Amino acid sequence: MHLPTGGEAKPRSPEFRLAVDALRGLRQDLFHDAFAYRPLPRTATDSPLPRRLAGRPQEYATWAPHALITAAGLLAMVIGSDNSGRGATTNLFVGLAALAPILLTMVRPVMAFWLSLAATLATYPMAFVNSWQQEWPWLPGSFVCHLVVVTVVAVRTRPRTAAWMWLLTGIYGLIWQGALGGSHYYRSNTVEMLFASALSLLVVSVWHIRRDAARTVTAEQTVTAHERSRRTLLEERTTIARELHDVVAHHMSVVAIQAEAAPYRVENPPPELEKAFATIRENAVAALTELRRVLGVVRAEDYEAPDAPQPTLADLDALLANVRETTGLGVDKTVTGAVRELPQGVELSAYRIVQEALSNTLRHAPGASAKVEIGYVLGGLGLRIVNDPPPLSALIKPSPGAGHGITGMRERVSMLGGEMTAGSTDEGGYEVAVFLPVPMTNEDVA
Repeated sequence: MHLPTGGEAKPRSPEFRLAVDALRGLRQDLFHDAFAYRPLPRTATDSPLPRRLAGRPQEYATWAPHALITAAGLLAMVIGSDNSGRGATTNLFVGLAALAPILLTMVRPVMAFWLSLAATLATYPMAFVNSWQQEWPWLPGSFVCHLVVVTVVAVRTRPRTAAWMWLLTGIYGLIWQGALGGSHYYRSNTVEMLFASALSLLVVSVWHIRRDAARTVTAEQTVTAHERSRRTLLEERTTIARELHDVVAHHMSVVAIQAEAAPYRVENPPPELEKAFATIRENAVAALTELRRVLGVVRAEDYEAPDAPQPTLADLDALLANVRETTGLGVDKTVTGAVRELPQGVELSAYRIVQEALSNTLRHAPGASAKVEIGYVLGGLGLRIVNDPPPLSALIKPSPGAGHGITGMRERVSMLGGEMTAGSTDEGGYEVAVFLPVPMTNEDVA
């Protein structure tokens, strides 16, 4: 058996460590922080009471905790000084002794607890001359004072501090009982103080638990909303990357095939031309391989590339007709400017933006009509999708959304270097305006 030598520390039992930690907490809470200056802050303007008011009354309402504590202190002062068996000076002293600790809780809460015990000791000799007619150790004013102080300090600190204050209050009463002797036992109000303070501290502890739980739930909801937004953004980027991958892969495949077939369309092509086309094909195949390797990571395992080409603005009429037939949405299309073929990535994004905007209209404004405006300009493509407010007689109620559709549209516009605005109209509807820049070619300039 191994025996501890003189240089080895003797292991401590869990009970001993628990007691040491408890005493360390007592020293930290009620002794080390006794003189800590912690002024009571004003209530936030978004609290239940201030947010119901406006202007100067709202500013005054932010001082409600200070006013409530001051009122409790004045009540304790009135109760403590209301005694016809004492002189006016004595009554004033006893009343101020009940008021001071309560007011001190607004700047030095822990010190207010010790001052309340000291004030109880200082004012008890000023009771009736016949102590048999007076409960002890707390006079009426001191009783109210100590109960208010313990409650306010518990609200401003933490449950552990409240437990220590309740325990020390009981020890304080036992010391009084031992000092005054057994003949005073039946007039001691220590039990009443412990019972009243226990109820008060129980309420405060429940309030602390509910507040901490609400804060935790709010923080978790904020994190969840942030993660949901990030996940939606990543999913939308994944969708865009897949679609663009299919578009670019199609064009690169066409380049490779045409480069391979081009020499056979020329009779007796020079070696330099054959070599140039072979180099073009090799670069196209290499670029296609790297593109698939990089963008392939965003594909799901069960993702299959579509057999048909990705939709463009030429397919928009079919989309609008399908929306009218299946949902009954009244949607009109207007095209301005010279219609021309745009890069397929721009065409695809424009189609998806119109599709998502109409989906939002069906979801948030059922029964409303919509307009789709497409403008071809030299610098790019303009889109405007606007819907009227939902009619009051609509049978289907609007369904709430998380704004993921708008997030996806903004991501598409951002990836193409465009601009987008979305918001309510003056008539009560909703408008989405997008501009997608398109580099000008020589044909456009001509």
